[in-house]
Amino acid sequence: MQKIKSIFKTTGTKNGTYSVGLTVIVIAIVVVANLIFGQIPEKYKNIDVSSTKIYDITDTSKELLKNLDQKVTFTVLAEKAGADDRIKTFLSKYSSLSKNIKVEWIDPVLHPSALSEYDTSANTIVVACDDTGKSTTVSFSDIIVMDTSSYYYTGNATESEFDGEGQLTSAVNYVVSDSNKNIYRTTGHGEATLSSSVSELMTKNNYKVNELNLVMDTSIPEECDLLLMYAPSKDLTEDEKTAVEDYLAKGGKVMILLGETSSADLPNIASVMKEYGMETEDGYIADPSRCYQGNYYYIFPELSVSGDMAKGITSQMVLLTNAHGMNLVDPARDTITTSPFMTTSENAYAVTEEAQKQGAYTLGAVAEETISGDSAGKTDADTSENDGESDDAEQEEQKTGRLTVISAGSLIDSQITDTFTQLENTTLFMNAVSSNFDGVQNISIEAKSLGTEYNTVQHAGLFSLLVIFGIPLLILISGFTVWYRRRKA
Repeated sequence: MQKIKSIFKTTGTKNGTYSVGLTVIVIAIVVVANLIFGQIPEKYKNIDVSSTKIYDITDTSKELLKNLDQKVTFTVLAEKAGADDRIKTFLSKYSSLSKNIKVEWIDPVLHPSALSEYDTSANTIVVACDDTGKSTTVSFSDIIVMDTSSYYYTGNATESEFDGEGQLTSAVNYVVSDSNKNIYRTTGHGEATLSSSVSELMTKNNYKVNELNLVMDTSIPEECDLLLMYAPSKDLTEDEKTAVEDYLAKGGKVMILLGETSSADLPNIASVMKEYGMETEDGYIADPSRCYQGNYYYIFPELSVSGDMAKGITSQMVLLTNAHGMNLVDPARDTITTSPFMTTSENAYAVTEEAQKQGAYTLGAVAEETISGDSAGKTDADTSENDGESDDAEQEEQKTGRLTVISAGSLIDSQITDTFTQLENTTLFMNAVSSNFDGVQNISIEAKSLGTEYNTVQHAGLFSLLVIFGIPLLILISGFTVWYRRRKA
């Protein structure tokens, strides 16, 4: 026993005991720290260091989830261990933003009946709300989008976009919402076709886009929540003009995006606009003060948006080409109020082959008119029969007719929106659409690119010389100076 005690009194044993004790303490600290950090919410544990910020969640989604007061279940029909880590991480971060979202994983291999129960395929997220009884599905392939066109050039399909937030936010909004909006897009006047990216944003916002040929049927359906004319190259007929005016007079909503056709060739459309206080100016708009790289016809308009129109607008950067100018004039009735939300600078010009007219021009405006829904379209005799109705009833029957005009269809041209993804063209357009509906805001969120981003240095010649020759020479000089001083000492 004495020998054993003497062993522990040696210097080596004491140092060893100290090391073992210190190791045990460090291990204990690590275990306790892991237990503590394990309780931290998922949204704080995962930091997005990716170049495209695919895990970042916009304020639009955060606001939707913050105000979510109905239980929503995400049922993921996939093997969790084999699922893409990006999808698992995003689901965890997204669901952590609301206590009313529950995520369940079901392995379809172990539970094959689940696919029949939910009537869908594997690698799918079923989003459902019991309170509304509505459900929808989001496929993994809708979240991680493949560029199939690259297959024809390289033999492999590459990942192009990550659309986790856009798909899930749209799904949540759909299952908790009790109403959907019908948008009728006019045809028969040489209108342009909505790009795939804009159509997808419409779908994400749960807007159903239908086609309406006013040439064949001049009546506008009662379920039409918004009549959209996108870059018409031919004018309305007199009957079509009357139908549009009657629709507005009954509280309808109309949105016109002008194309490259001159207003002189569209007199009936120009007449509708003038009735609501907007008069088109001949020629294309050039703005030397707010143009893209010296091209005066590629202009960045000044935005004056507020309320729903300002949702998601942060950079105030929108690019237009081949824009027509408008001047605000007195509307046909005092009940109409016209307000601009997009203008040029004061140094802009309306350019025609004959002249250049300087001034500040309106590029986007909204005209509203409050109308009594009961008296719209009725005669004075019909109206006089309702004189005894209460003021409250009249207030309930009031509707608001709304005409939105954007003088450049290039606002949503794919050549601009797909090339300059950092601009807010599509956000402004979707806000303008959503502003026509009470209680509806733009929740359509664009996908994030998964393309490889390269760090580039402008004027790299001087920088390269500095790195290759300057820094090594500086180190050599410093080393020689230190050596020389020591040698002299």
